[in-house]
Amino acid sequence: MPPGVSSSRRSGWRRPCACAAPSLLLVSVLLMACMGGAFAVDAQGAALLAWKRTLRGGDAALGDWKASDASPCRWTGVSCDAAGRVTELSLQYVDLHGDVPGSGDDLSAAVGATLSRLVLTGTNLSGPIPPRLGDDFPALTYLDLSNNALTGPIPASLCRAGSKLESLLLNSNHLEGAIPDAIGNLTSLRELIIYDNQLEGAIPASIGQMASLEVVRGGGNKNLQGALPPELGNCSKLTMLGLAETSISGPLPATLGQLKNLDTLAIYTALLSGPIPPELGGCTSLANVYLYENSLSGSIPPQLGKLRGLKQLLLWQNNLVGVIPPELGACSGELQLSGNKVSGPIPPELSRCANLTDLELDNNQISGAIPSEIGKLASLKMLYLWANQLSGSIPPEIGGCAALESLDLSQNALTGPIPRALFRLPRLSKLLLIDNALSGEVPPEIGNCTSLVRFRASGNHLAGAVPPEVGRLGSLSFLDLNSNRLSGLRPAELAACRNLTFVDLHGNAIAGALPPGLFRDMPSLQYLDLSYNAIAGAIPSDVGRLGSLTKLVLAGNRLSGEIPPEIGSCSRLQLLDLGGNALSGAIPASIGKIPGLEIALNLSCNTLSGAIPREFAGLARLSNLDVSHNQLTGDLQPLSALQNLVALNISFNSFAGRAPETAFFAKLPASDVEGNPALCLPQRGCPGGDAAGARARRAARVATAVLLSALVALLAAAAFVLLGRRREGGGSIFGGARRPEDDKDAEMMPPWDKRDPAEVVDPRLQGRPDTQVQEMLQALGIALLCASARPEDRPTMKDVAALLRGLRSDDGGADSRKLSGGGHRPDSSKWSAPVSPTKPTTNLGHQAQARSLSQSSSSAAYYST
Repeated sequence: MPPGVSSSRRSGWRRPCACAAPSLLLVSVLLMACMGGAFAVDAQGAALLAWKRTLRGGDAALGDWKASDASPCRWTGVSCDAAGRVTELSLQYVDLHGDVPGSGDDLSAAVGATLSRLVLTGTNLSGPIPPRLGDDFPALTYLDLSNNALTGPIPASLCRAGSKLESLLLNSNHLEGAIPDAIGNLTSLRELIIYDNQLEGAIPASIGQMASLEVVRGGGNKNLQGALPPELGNCSKLTMLGLAETSISGPLPATLGQLKNLDTLAIYTALLSGPIPPELGGCTSLANVYLYENSLSGSIPPQLGKLRGLKQLLLWQNNLVGVIPPELGACSGELQLSGNKVSGPIPPELSRCANLTDLELDNNQISGAIPSEIGKLASLKMLYLWANQLSGSIPPEIGGCAALESLDLSQNALTGPIPRALFRLPRLSKLLLIDNALSGEVPPEIGNCTSLVRFRASGNHLAGAVPPEVGRLGSLSFLDLNSNRLSGLRPAELAACRNLTFVDLHGNAIAGALPPGLFRDMPSLQYLDLSYNAIAGAIPSDVGRLGSLTKLVLAGNRLSGEIPPEIGSCSRLQLLDLGGNALSGAIPASIGKIPGLEIALNLSCNTLSGAIPREFAGLARLSNLDVSHNQLTGDLQPLSALQNLVALNISFNSFAGRAPETAFFAKLPASDVEGNPALCLPQRGCPGGDAAGARARRAARVATAVLLSALVALLAAAAFVLLGRRREGGGSIFGGARRPEDDKDAEMMPPWDKRDPAEVVDPRLQGRPDTQVQEMLQALGIALLCASARPEDRPTMKDVAALLRGLRSDDGGADSRKLSGGGHRPDSSKWSAPVSPTKPTTNLGHQAQARSLSQSSSSAAYYST
């Protein structure tokens, strides 16, 4: 080929390519635009996004729901079938904060025909369930709206005929109203979970039409009530019936015996009554029976022994009677019959329950001996037989229960020693033998039971010393051996139990001293009671190291010396009882700085001296204080700030001065303050003034009687004078019409009308502050008014009666209240000065022109001016 030709061809090819570049770019842009249109989300996705926009937490929880995606099938919580249709929306425990989809919205229209599973549990949804939810999503087989804040009723549309629902989970919401009667239409439903709502009414009888029903859980609805419908027996596939903590009442229907597949019957803490139907023995699959806390009566049916798979029979807190059926030897898990009225012996046949882990027969009327066969229960972890009428000794064979963790035989009539074999149990953590008649010593083998946390054997006849081997119990937290006959204690070994929080050894015969260092290594101790023993010596100063101590009781011992001031370092102390010892010296001021001291402080019956520390004013929370029977002196002013006191005993000390003038002190019983001769109390006055005051009161009463007699004589004389005038001029006795010339009769006035009332009384009574003397003067003033020469100044008889009722005495008690007619008592300052004859006369004249006096309170106020 010629070079030219070749060249021309090459150039021909290049030109078209250069010209086509802009065309290709345009095509690419158009293609991308077309492809962008293809990436827009479909109608299902658009509907889901529309629902997302209604959620307050949608953006955070559903961040990968984007409009740019072609399909929602890969979005969080969304599942589709092979054709790309949404079949499941499952969002669990995310904060959506919105409403349940439905009620004709875009989502129900887009996916309602294909959505078979809707799970929105724990998503903070609120509001009602859409009333047409069942119609909007007809393909639903699984609906879970549990653990939200939904309100309102269960919509009837969920129970429509032809529904495909197999599981309905609405538990843990705030749903109200009754279970719809139409629930029987859900013939495909296997699970009905509606517990922990506020549903009410009865269980509809239509539930018997639900032939596929396997699980019913409706507990926690306090207002579900009425009897169980017998139709439940038609639910032949039922495996669980749970209606605990409801108000379901009446008897258990015998038709429950038809439920051959029933595994669990849980209707506890309800109102069931009547007997347990023997037909339950026909529920051949029944493994768990929870009927506790009801009012079931009658005896335990022996037919329950036919339940070979029975694992848990919990019938405690009912009214069951009769004996324990030996047939229950087939139970393999827990047998709890506590809190009934079961009687008779413990059947040895229970030892056949080889896998029994929990045997609780406490709080019944069971009698006889504890069968030794119980020792064969190798799996037993808990044995509670307390509060019965058991007798005999504790069988050592219990030591064969190798798995035993808790043993409580308290409040029976058991005798004999504590078996040493008990302390060979490797897992025993709680041993309670309270209030029996056990004797002997605490076995030293107790030191081998290193798993022991609580040991209580109070109220027995145990003697000897607390074994030093107790010090090996590093896990021991609770030691209670009070009210026995124990005579010795090695405190050093006790101090080795560093985890002790509670020690009660009161009411024994423990002697000796508390050595220094006893409390040095007991940082967890909260309660210590060594009272009513024979402990002597001083209180160790290291008691202040008990930083966790809340109650310290050392009363009724022979403790001597001073109270260590270090006790104030027990900052959590709420109760301190050191009464009935021989403690001496001053009360430490540090006690007043214990901020938590609020229950009681008892320092009574010692030989404490000195004053109550001023720091006691800081015990603002203290409610009970007893410092009686000591040698305390000084005043009580530090106690005036204790506003929470409800009981105070300061008797038999040497307190002096004036007691705090508070309402609490004014109401103290005399027995709580007696024996303080120099103490001035509101209810009895100050010392030294009692005899003089009594003499003055007696003289005043005599003078009052004399004056009242004089008043009668004055009134008679006045009447005589006025009757003479009436004969002359026809005037009235007290007031009324008066002639002008009556003003000229001054010479006819009785001589006492011209004198001061104070001049009439015995001179020996003048100047006394006694209120009864003042009352005498007031009575005399009334008498002078009645005998006034001017009729307009004379009170009417009604006024006189009111004025006399107004005379009151502070020494009258109930009598003075009776005299005053129960009216309001005026201030005593209103009666502090004698009534002058002039001023009351003038005022009474004005008062008579306006209105008469009718109440004793107004009379007193009137005469105070």
